[in-house]
Amino acid sequence: MQTPLEITFRGMSSSSSVEASIRRWVARLEHNYDRIQRCSVIVEHPHNHHRHGNAFHIRIDLTVPGREIAVSRDPERDPGHEDVYVALADAFRAARRQLQDHARIQRGDTKSHVA
Repeated sequence: MQTPLEITFRGMSSSSSVEASIRRWVARLEHNYDRIQRCSVIVEHPHNHHRHGNAFHIRIDLTVPGREIAVSRDPERDPGHEDVYVALADAFRAARRQLQDHARIQRGDTKSHVA
């Protein structure tokens, strides 16, 4: 993994297994787009018992040439986010889609609509 990575845990103690999972996800992102300059991941476990119990909130900030990509997954929208690995997978898949869109634009592969 080449990308400088910052992992922050809020409302919970750090976890080596969660960190390892994040590193694997970042390596997958690098495989899809090798020009990532920086990645910051925040894993938050708020202790409020609203609708879905203690769901995890994940935020990923990526810096790539010409753009910053931010992905945030709100735990209120998906009860599956009570599992940190499900929440991470959801957030990193969204980040991958945004990276793929950015790469298409950089290559000039965007489709134009003809009227």
